[in-house]
Amino acid sequence: MQRPTTRLRSLLKRKGLLYAPVTYDPLGGKLVERLGFQCVYVGGFATGGSLATTEPLLTMDEQVRVAAAVANAVKLPLLADGGAGFGEPLHTMRTVREFIHAGVAGIHIEDQFYPKRAHYHKYVAHAIPIKDFVSKIGMACQQRDRSDKDFLIIARSDTCRFFGLGEAVKRVNRAADAGADLGMLFPRNHKEAIEAPKKSKIPLVYVVSRGNRDGRPLYSLRQLEEMGYKVAIDAILTIGLNFHFLRNALLEIKKTGDYTGMTQAEFVRARQDLEDTIGLEEYYAIEEKTVEKKTWGKR
Repeated sequence: MQRPTTRLRSLLKRKGLLYAPVTYDPLGGKLVERLGFQCVYVGGFATGGSLATTEPLLTMDEQVRVAAAVANAVKLPLLADGGAGFGEPLHTMRTVREFIHAGVAGIHIEDQFYPKRAHYHKYVAHAIPIKDFVSKIGMACQQRDRSDKDFLIIARSDTCRFFGLGEAVKRVNRAADAGADLGMLFPRNHKEAIEAPKKSKIPLVYVVSRGNRDGRPLYSLRQLEEMGYKVAIDAILTIGLNFHFLRNALLEIKKTGDYTGMTQAEFVRARQDLEDTIGLEEYYAIEEKTVEKKTWGKR
């Protein structure tokens, strides 16, 4: 069986856009896989939110642990948020090694300060000098080459938001010279979104940031492919939807004493689909051949 890293490299060699929905737990990963997607993503915002904290407060161990749990549950290649490498170049090398050992196929590493600050969510500029970013990416690539040459290093720059597309592209291109496989930046408008893939030395990842508050454009997967992007990460989708619908359901129960958003028949179907997703029938089969054999006999 191919390693996840090798499978991801093979997918990227194909024509077209690779889409990676976000998850923050193994069940979400299993659902992504069951629905036929080819890649899954464990994002920092989603992990932080699921732990009732914020991404800048996550430790490497917390993010690696979530990514490892998802990777262990699926056969899909998994991309993960590697933050700012969780430190300086030396720490970043260990970060790469730990994600590889966790079964992850690739991570993105950004040019923000470390420790990160919660004000990142208010779009306050916290970018390290370009030479420090390139050094960090270079060390990450060295660790990749030592541990698994197919592991993907994505160089992420957040400077487009504050200093313009030119600065962000310059950083991604310098990171490409240091060995980065893909780039990630955050175009502020439609013009920049079109120009970015044309100016970058390496293929780009587009982050579909549903719920962003700075006006960054959202596109369909077809539009992103036509614009020249290679990967699309849906960074907020699942945690945003889960929170929204759960909140509304709980509010209805609090106000009315009942939930009417789904019928009993719909809940039965949803529960069956969930059980099918986690493979409950396979567990039944094992028990019926062993500890439940007297009860059920042969299948």
